[in-house]
Amino acid sequence: MIIFRYLLKEVAKTQLAVFFVLMTIFISQKFVRVLGDASEGSIPGQLVMTFIALKIPDLAGFILPLSLFLGVLLAYGRIYADSEMTVLHACGVSEWYVVRVTLVLAFITAIFTGIFTLYLAPLASEYQYKVKEELAADSGLSALVSGRFQQTGNQDAVVFIHDKDRDTNSFNKVFVAQLPKGDNVDASIINSSLVYAKNGRVFEDDTGSQQLVLGDGIRYHRDIETKEFQSVAFNKYYIQIKDQEIEHQHRKLSAISTPELYNNMPAELESAYRATIQWRIAFPLACIILIFIAVPLSVVNPRQGKFAKMLPALMLFLGYLLLLTSMRSAIEKNAIPSIVGLWPIHISALFIGMMLLMKERSSGRIIKAKLPSFKRKSNKKMTEGKES
Repeated sequence: MIIFRYLLKEVAKTQLAVFFVLMTIFISQKFVRVLGDASEGSIPGQLVMTFIALKIPDLAGFILPLSLFLGVLLAYGRIYADSEMTVLHACGVSEWYVVRVTLVLAFITAIFTGIFTLYLAPLASEYQYKVKEELAADSGLSALVSGRFQQTGNQDAVVFIHDKDRDTNSFNKVFVAQLPKGDNVDASIINSSLVYAKNGRVFEDDTGSQQLVLGDGIRYHRDIETKEFQSVAFNKYYIQIKDQEIEHQHRKLSAISTPELYNNMPAELESAYRATIQWRIAFPLACIILIFIAVPLSVVNPRQGKFAKMLPALMLFLGYLLLLTSMRSAIEKNAIPSIVGLWPIHISALFIGMMLLMKERSSGRIIKAKLPSFKRKSNKKMTEGKES
């Protein structure tokens, strides 16, 4: 029981460290992309953390099997490099026992991975689509950013605000350029009306349409008949902005829940639906299958160091992932029957792991077989030395 807890603790501790490091790296990359979209005005600044949080389930479902694989390699590699595993083998701890101990952690990781890939990731993807639809339906006034020229939802006006109060949704020093509709760009610029107001706010009526209400300002416009510019001072000026209707975007299969994929499977998209379901199941299965590859590859010579087999192990992991991706693409294109699925890749990876494990076991038997004869010879020499 002590050995069981020791091995489990070492692998779990290393896995958590690798998981948090990889999550930090991938989330940082997503953060840079989302922050770039926010700086361009594509999304409001207050929704940056929301979009980042919606990426976490998808990333966690992919990183959990990888963190377990690297955790086993690093933890057992360190134990082998320090000759601790040699002592454990001498005490009767076999490779199969190490595999069984590691499979306990693998099953726990597979459960959490399944929760992410089968439930949380589709839910987050669907919510992300809804947020994008609401942003597309918004007229753009509530998403105005101070110090930047932005076009309204109906594409008929350009608004610039000097300062914005988020609590009251009011503006200070507002500039609005209302462009008349027309194909002639020069005529549109000349005939445009320019409005400057000291303050403004967004008003939403009972019908849901939004208006920009400006106060204490001046409107400059060009009279079409006299072709003279006129200025009109006002206390209040209303600019009607027509809200866009919510356009439901075409959902990718990643945004559809797993029960809906399984129960509502159209005949023309049956292959794509089955490929998506098997892709979501592949990551929990990979947590278990990769153990049979990681444990034998973690066996290193103390002189080599714990990173001796890290490169071939990573190559096997990447090959496994790329083959799964290629097989999924082939199923979606009907190049491979959907009934075959991703199972050939899983079975092949499991077979490679079993072969590696049997190889380590056979080499262990040879060492153990030579160990008693070596002890007898050494004891015999020591006895002869004492007699002489």
